[in-house]
Amino acid sequence: MKKKLVIFDMDGLMFDTERIYYRAWQEGAKTYNYELTWDIYTQIVARNSRYIEKVLKRILGNELPFDAICAKKREISDAIIAKEGIQKKEGLMELLDYLDEQGIKKVVATSSMREKALQYLTLAGIRERFDWVICGSDVEESKPNPEIFLKAAEYVGIAPEESMVLEDSRLGLQAAKAAKMTGVLIPDLVAADEEMKSNAAYIMPSLKEVITLLEEK
Repeated sequence: MKKKLVIFDMDGLMFDTERIYYRAWQEGAKTYNYELTWDIYTQIVARNSRYIEKVLKRILGNELPFDAICAKKREISDAIIAKEGIQKKEGLMELLDYLDEQGIKKVVATSSMREKALQYLTLAGIRERFDWVICGSDVEESKPNPEIFLKAAEYVGIAPEESMVLEDSRLGLQAAKAAKMTGVLIPDLVAADEEMKSNAAYIMPSLKEVITLLEEK
């Protein structure tokens, strides 16, 4: 399958961070006497902070001290990562090497804030491996809106139909499909349901298998 651009989500796709975030959101909310369950967490995965605030206040109440909880969540997740480091997902380095060999462009498209995204990419030693990093703060609309993927392709001058998106989330797959790009699901915490399967052009067990996909005629 010939592609000129591969777009990477970050959390849960390149890095095993979603488990850390869940722990951090739970503990942060508990600090202020709120319970953030797994069901709630799955509604805010891969969303930017503006959307997360709306969802949490709708579920937990408008009195929710979102900024304080969010700050506590960042403090907890930063402490965990400082202690445990960034764990790269299986096959990431092999895939990056392959894309370099083939001259295929690489962009990170993450809902995370730029400071955090660059910090994690630097900690993992792969910041310079990408042609560009676009973040949630760079777009008006979060996934499932395709804006972030379309801007990524436009920046490097590649047409959407020549682009592949690697995602682990429901919203990311919806955005890839809306952008008319080839969406590839590599499941992380959430198992693929029928909706995710219908939005994904392919489902692969790890990033390493994406190489086989790109090599298909």
